[in-house]
Amino acid sequence: SQYLAKRRQVNPDLIGDLVFWLVIAAIPSARLYYVLFEWREYAQRPQDILAIWKGGIAIHGAILGGLTAAAIFARIHRISVWKLLDLLVPSLALGQAIGRWGNFFNSEAYGKPTNLPWKLFIPPGNRPPEVLGYDYFHPTFLYESLWNLSVLGLLLYLFFWGLKRGSGFKAGTLTCVYFIAYSLGRFWIEGLRMDSLMLGPLRIAQVGNLVAIFLGIFGLIWLYFLKRPLPDVVVTQNPSQI
Repeated sequence: SQYLAKRRQVNPDLIGDLVFWLVIAAIPSARLYYVLFEWREYAQRPQDILAIWKGGIAIHGAILGGLTAAAIFARIHRISVWKLLDLLVPSLALGQAIGRWGNFFNSEAYGKPTNLPWKLFIPPGNRPPEVLGYDYFHPTFLYESLWNLSVLGLLLYLFFWGLKRGSGFKAGTLTCVYFIAYSLGRFWIEGLRMDSLMLGPLRIAQVGNLVAIFLGIFGLIWLYFLKRPLPDVVVTQNPSQI
């Protein structure tokens, strides 16, 4: 992100400073998001609400917390939040691709039973009771890791293509593309998992993905069909360009 910032004439030190804000905001938000949708369980043992080392965080909560922190940071430093986010989302996609491998080492967040050639063996102690008779499952961590690497490639391609064009893309474009691209893959992958957070019959992650896809599409329509800059925390001299 600091390298991309230099290419867009943005002070790379701002990215380094923002990282601390993102970590401080994202981790508690990811935990709070998870606890809220698992409240029936945590209401029985409230002492575990802060026990993040026992597991239970959600990427959608982290993104919401990070967006809030980025908006406050951008307001303080008088810079377009969309310009910052467009520089951050490639790194976010890369971080998600790497982070998913934690699910592999923990034998968690896997999918339904399968006999496909790339099936993943899950130890019996990590299987829910209803699938104890199965040994192999969809490696959904791998699906999402590869998908996120593809999203990273798409975002970098668009970034440097925009540089080549000279004028660049309108601020917020890469962020909208990230929301659409990541959410499309996550929506499909979430349907394979057996440990999703639920709200009644609905998978919370899939609902969040649909909302993100809608917002991303609406943002692109706002930018390129209505030809208006996205609402921002500051008024810049040229808010339309990253």
